Amino acid sequence: MIRQRRFLAWMLPAALLLTGCGYNKIQSLDEQAQSAKQQIQVQLQRRADLIPNLVNTVKGVTKQEDTVYISIANARAQLAGAVKSGDPAQMAAADQAATGAIGRLLAIAENYPQLKSNENFLALQDELTGTENRVAVARGDYNSAVQAYNTYIRTFPQAITAKVTGAKARTYYEAAPGSENAPAVKF
Repeated sequence: MIRQRRFLAWMLPAALLLTGCGYNKIQSLDEQAQSAKQQIQVQLQRRADLIPNLVNTVKGVTKQEDTVYISIANARAQLAGAVKSGDPAQMAAADQAATGAIGRLLAIAENYPQLKSNENFLALQDELTGTENRVAVARGDYNSAVQAYNTYIRTFPQAITAKVTGAKARTYYEAAPGSENAPAVKF
């Protein structure tokens, strides 16, 4: 009985100290940021998976646009590699390369009226547009989660807990340099 009281007398302050230090909140915010990053990866992978279908649909109508197909294939490979790496900067650069390649592919479609009216092409184009929106939302969600996490681990007294546990600031998903400009479409 005395042992139980001593144990409880020791555990109660320890539990209060641990809950007040912010450790659990740091872990929770870190998991939210990780989950948000995974959503970016999921949407970029979805985009990478849609690209071959779009290319094959366009290929069926346009035979002479091989350089565009090669750039699309390269951008897709870069996007898939970036998704596997999980590095936000690498994902942003690959995302920009894929956006430029897809822009060139869609510009080709403008020159082929029969392609623009093809149901498969229109469905894939809509699917790609929806995926682009999902990627944008996932980026925003990730950056919001990173902001909450980084802010929390930099405030007192949680900063002490963060140092002790080795919690490091996360990097934001930043657009690659030059992405503020529309991709140049050249043939």
